[in-house]
Amino acid sequence: MTEAAAPDDGSAVPPVPAYDEDVAPENPDRRVPAAEGEGPQPDPARNDAAERPKESDERADDDRGYDDLRRVHQLVNNNFYGVVDAAGAAFGFGAAASPGLTPGTIEPDETDRALRCYLPPQPCFDTALSRLRDNALVVLTGQDNCGRGAGSLALLRKMLGRKATLRSLSPANALAELVASRDLRPGQGYVILDYVGELRPEAVQAYEIGRLSEELARKGSYLVVTTGDTARRRLALRDHCVPWEAPDPVELFGHCAAELPRTAIEPDTETELLARVGEQRRPADVVAAAVALSEKGAEAALDTLRDRHKERVRAWFGGQPTADDLLPLAALAFLEGIPERTFEKGCAALAVHVRNWEQSGEIPVAASDGSGGAPLYGAMADQSRARWRERAAGLVTTERRLGPGRDAGRSERSLVFTSPRVRELVIGELHDLYGYALWYPLRQWLSELALFGDLATRTEVARGVALLAQYALAEVDENLLTVWSDGVTSQRVTAALTLQFMCNVEHLAPQALSIVQSWVDNRGAGRAVTAAMALTGRLGSLYRLDALNWLWFLANRGERVAFSARRSLVLLLQTAEQDPERALLILRYVRTVTARTAPGSRERSTALRTDLELLEATRLETVEPLTAALLRAVPGSARQLGSLWADVLHSSNRSRAVTALCRTLVQLRDDPSVTAAVRELGDAMRSEMSARQWAALRRHLSVALKHPAYAMPGAQRLAEVLIGSLRSRAPSDPRRPTPPLASNAPSPYVQGGRSK
Repeated sequence: MTEAAAPDDGSAVPPVPAYDEDVAPENPDRRVPAAEGEGPQPDPARNDAAERPKESDERADDDRGYDDLRRVHQLVNNNFYGVVDAAGAAFGFGAAASPGLTPGTIEPDETDRALRCYLPPQPCFDTALSRLRDNALVVLTGQDNCGRGAGSLALLRKMLGRKATLRSLSPANALAELVASRDLRPGQGYVILDYVGELRPEAVQAYEIGRLSEELARKGSYLVVTTGDTARRRLALRDHCVPWEAPDPVELFGHCAAELPRTAIEPDTETELLARVGEQRRPADVVAAAVALSEKGAEAALDTLRDRHKERVRAWFGGQPTADDLLPLAALAFLEGIPERTFEKGCAALAVHVRNWEQSGEIPVAASDGSGGAPLYGAMADQSRARWRERAAGLVTTERRLGPGRDAGRSERSLVFTSPRVRELVIGELHDLYGYALWYPLRQWLSELALFGDLATRTEVARGVALLAQYALAEVDENLLTVWSDGVTSQRVTAALTLQFMCNVEHLAPQALSIVQSWVDNRGAGRAVTAAMALTGRLGSLYRLDALNWLWFLANRGERVAFSARRSLVLLLQTAEQDPERALLILRYVRTVTARTAPGSRERSTALRTDLELLEATRLETVEPLTAALLRAVPGSARQLGSLWADVLHSSNRSRAVTALCRTLVQLRDDPSVTAAVRELGDAMRSEMSARQWAALRRHLSVALKHPAYAMPGAQRLAEVLIGSLRSRAPSDPRRPTPPLASNAPSPYVQGGRSK
């Protein structure tokens, strides 16, 4: 999917594009100064004043939290576009998303792929189409995975034609404010997938929704919203809701078979295949089976539908496992892939929580049906590793995995599920079959791990809790995330990672964004810091403008929160290095909001501090300046970076800006391919500086490059490409002295010395 276009680079202060394209803040909750010329705004730091006496210690704790996040992101960045092994956890921030999940443009070919073999379910499709024609707005409600997303695209294509380019909006968009933006385009199709509603339910009023419908109709545009069944209970949306249902699976399968190349199939096999198809509830699974039949044959289609992992998991739980069998499997669901010795400690800790629960007089975990059962701790003491693997045969296996940090060169035996799907199914069965007697001690144990566990353990806990959120989102939010988000650093990092893992499940991604927004909205500095942490990684890559808008808002809060927001913006740019489109969007965003701040204002100071941290940032895995990597790999980044450098060079931080520039030139000195990018960088800087400022920069850079850390022929050559001959002297203005370079000391990140 194509991200929203950035403002034109030709002007110093870009114009404000449409609401769904602008890379400047949308001012969530209307409390951040948006542009020069607006009236005075309430100070967003008003609730943080009481936090200041403790900020020194809290800053150190937050630093440790960001160090943890950075280590996780380093593991992810090794394989940015796929499933990544992060201490045993799949954590691919670059995983492909369905069309429309990421806000932006949906091209016609993306719509075609999503609607391959599409069969409109009746009568809900015709009902929704009629509602859309009449009101230009319809809300599709129903269960997850019932085909609402594909239905929204099919409705818009029916109204606008096959060649229409659609726009996906953020699920956090305030419907009542869309019409107020006055930027709805004529003849445009809009979709909001998995709409979560606003933070305050009363914000959406029937009158405003009516105005939105009228504005869409006036411009010949259409909006389709998909959401859960609860939306039908909201008075403002009630008249626009259409309950959505999946098409009959056998009918859908027959439709797909008619559309795809036919394959010969035996009658008996066909009977079994149709019986399996009739059991499916997800249209996507039916289509996948039909495609497998057409491309690989009947056996491949049956394998797609049989779901042998589900059969094995259900058979294991159907055997009524005892507590000494059940609890290790439950522990592994939240601790997969960590070293076996660490896993055994986790099992022992879970056994203690269960024993304490049983001694309180409640029903034992293994006897929730009232039949009684032996206490866990005796069996736990007798259990051997061999017996454990035999009990979970077919579900659990062992493999050797490299350890993190100092143990990176060593491998240890670890327990893992035979498939990632087995882990998800085990958590689902635990939720469906067991109640409070299991989940109360299990939650206590998870909270203990989030508090005291090492990073690998907490990362696995986060992934397991994210899988649990598919079945018990309200419970996860209330009993775990809400508590952890305002806890100590280890708990807050675990909460942030959980929300990022939730984004790997498409219908949970909007919920993760909604939870983050709730933490930002007057919930204290601790939760605001956790929100900033969560907005990096997968969440920030899916909801790019939402993440940038909220982080920019947080950057204008109290110093502790602002520091975290700046760290998160840096992490966002670091993790976007291998995604040029996203990296360029971040740079354009920061450039735009910096240009829109008033000179001498608090917002201007905040923007310049953020700019400086981005320019001084290193890559995730090395001490190489991030700016050097961007100039080398991201076309168009030179113009954006040049604007940021020009802004910082005009400020009191010019010395640090020059140092960052020297580090970048030193890093690029042996790469002839970057000459054009460096020249473009210099042109961009010069276009925003006066002749006097440009002459001052030439002198400062000439002095800085004489330091042994930078005095290298290649760096001098690039500097001349950047700024012209360093020996020349432009006429200076005697009325205004040139500011001196505060320091020529080299950055601690620069390696090497004078070239020989």
